[in-house]
Parts: sequence; C-alpha cells; structure tokens
Amino acid sequence: MSILMRFARLAGIAVLALFVSSVAFGQTGALAGKVKGPDGTPLKDQWVKIERTDIKGNYKVKTNRKGEYFHAGLPLGQYTVTLEVDGKVADTIRGVRVGLGDPVEINFDLAAMAQKQAAIQKAAETGQLTQEMSREMSAEQKAAIEKQMKERSAAMAKNKALNDAFTNGMTAMQAKQWDQAVDSFKKGAEMDPKQHVIWANLAESYMGQAAAKTGAEQQAAFDLAMDSYNKAIELKPDDAAYHNNFALALVKAKKYKEAEEELTKAAILDPAKAGTYYYNLGAVLTNLGQLEPAGVAFKKAIEASPNHADAHYQYGIYLMSKAQTTADGKVVPPPGTKEAFQKYLELAPTGASAESSKGMLQMMDAQLTTTFENPDAKKGSKKKK
Repeated sequence: MSILMRFARLAGIAVLALFVSSVAFGQTGALAGKVKGPDGTPLKDQWVKIERTDIKGNYKVKTNRKGEYFHAGLPLGQYTVTLEVDGKVADTIRGVRVGLGDPVEINFDLAAMAQKQAAIQKAAETGQLTQEMSREMSAEQKAAIEKQMKERSAAMAKNKALNDAFTNGMTAMQAKQWDQAVDSFKKGAEMDPKQHVIWANLAESYMGQAAAKTGAEQQAAFDLAMDSYNKAIELKPDDAAYHNNFALALVKAKKYKEAEEELTKAAILDPAKAGTYYYNLGAVLTNLGQLEPAGVAFKKAIEASPNHADAHYQYGIYLMSKAQTTADGKVVPPPGTKEAFQKYLELAPTGASAESSKGMLQMMDAQLTTTFENPDAKKGSKKKK
C-alpha cells in the first residue's frame, strides 16, 4: 500500500468529507511524503515547511513517528517544500505543483541527498558536471557550482605557477645562484604571501646575496633577509629551525643580542636540539672572531647537551685561548680546560679532534725551558793536586 493510500485510509471520514464539501473547498490539493535520516531510519517530529511561490502563503506540518507527513487543503499552485531537521534547513525542493486529485508525493532521503551532493561536489572539483546533475540543481546551486569551478580552475593555475616558482628557487639556491633564487622566491611570495616556507628560503637567498656583497649593498641584503625571516616566523612561530637560522643570520649581520634571543626561542621550542643550536651559534661567532660570545655559546651547548663532544672541544679551545704562562714556563689555562678536552676524548676517542685534544693535554702538563745552556761550553777544569 502506498503512502498516499495509507494517509487516505487514516484520514477516514475526513477524506469522505472532502468529496462532499463545497466546490470552493474542492479546489485544493495535498502534499504527502516520508522523511528518512542520514542512516536511512525515519525522522519523526521534524518540520516540513510548505511555501507557496505564485501567491503568498505559508504552511507547515510535522512528521509522525514513522517519518511520514501529510498536509491537505493546499490551494492549487506552485510551492517550495523545505525540510528542517533540528531547526536547520536540511533539504529544499522547488517547483512543486499542487493540483486536484491525489496528494503530490514529496519524499526526503537525507542519505541519498548526501550522496548526490558528494557526487556534485566531486564533479565540480573535476570539472565534469553532467547535464543530469545540472538539471537537478536550482539556479542558485548552478551559479554556486559554476563559481566554485572557476575558482578551482584559477587556484590550480595559481598553484602550478607557485610550485614552479618554488622549484626554480630551490634549484637556483642549491646552485648558489642567489639572484635567480631571490627572483623566483619573490614571485612565489607575491602569488601566495601565506607560504612560510617561501619566505624562509627567500631569506636564505638574501643571505647568500649578502655574502657576495660589501658595504651598503651587503647591509641592504641583510635587511631584506631579516624582513623575510620575520615574515616566515610570523606565519609559523613554532618552527625552531626558523628561529635557529634567523639567529645565525643575525650573527652575520653583527646583531649578537638579537641572535641570542632567537636562539633561546629555538632551544625552548625544541629542547632536544638545543645543544646543536647553541653549538652552531658558537661556530659562527668563532669564524667571525667573536671569541667571548662564542665561548658563552659553547658553554650553553654543553649545558643543554652534556654529550655534545664537539661543544666540549670548542669550549676547551676557547678556554685555552685565555691561558697564561707562568714565570717558570708552565702553561696555566683557566679552570675546566683540561676537563673539556678529557670529556671530548671520553665521548669521541677516535673523533676528528682526538689528536688535537691529546696534544693540548700534553702541552698543559709540559714544562717550558726558560734557561739556555751552550752545549759546546767547556766543563770546568779539575783542580791540580
């Protein structure tokens, strides 16, 4: 038995009354249907709203425990039927014509609707919207899908250009072609300024440019690199590597205090690599002849990572540079120097700096000759008897 016949049977005397009513009452129609939820089960106590579109008129009816609804006495005309689930619009069917005779059956199947919408969405993403899909959509839906397809097409073209710019920039950077790298990454940043990885690599490229310049041109490249690093970190502030690289760039720009601040942030964000970050800072400072801040950095590297062998060695070298020679020729380094080289040998007995460490230890234990004796001088003559 169809849903329409069931409603007719349930209506009972009301149906009979419909046939014997006046002519005016007879010029009405009815809507009926069933509502299924996303899981295929009937949805009860949900509103079905019926809006007349040719002449103003609004009606509504609630589904029963079987998910069925029925509304009689509707003036003949065009309607839009909307299903609301928990107060929100779940589906809308337009262009429903109510006439004389049997009730017009309008069913709502949310599972089928979800599948259809997924298919339409996929078609829109691939640009393969069928005529059948198009016919089933409203004008508003068609306009929205067409807009989405155009936006997706534009985005795909943009993404290809963005990927090309990034790839070209990386290739140029690896070949140390800094000018080309800067141009490519700048194009990428203009296309999508929210890509932190592009800003970070643009900063590295500016640093490469700076290394080949001097004076005002070098400073200008440094400034552009700083600005690019700041933008990368602004977009991804939790990236320890960005803070570390920014710190090394700041050192080269002779901004030591700012570099230490950035490196501290990197160490906090990634404690496991804190020793490496401080060691890198110390190495850059050493190369720039900044021995005192380098010594501080190496000490922090040891504190953060006690088993960082190279940090112990470099800290020992730093301390050795402060050694004093006593009047009797003995080399007296600051406290902790011998321990630094001994720790390196303990951690890396066959490391690259093992022989150097052994030499330093031997030198610290040796006595320097402070008097000169001529080996050719005659020994004193014996007294005659």
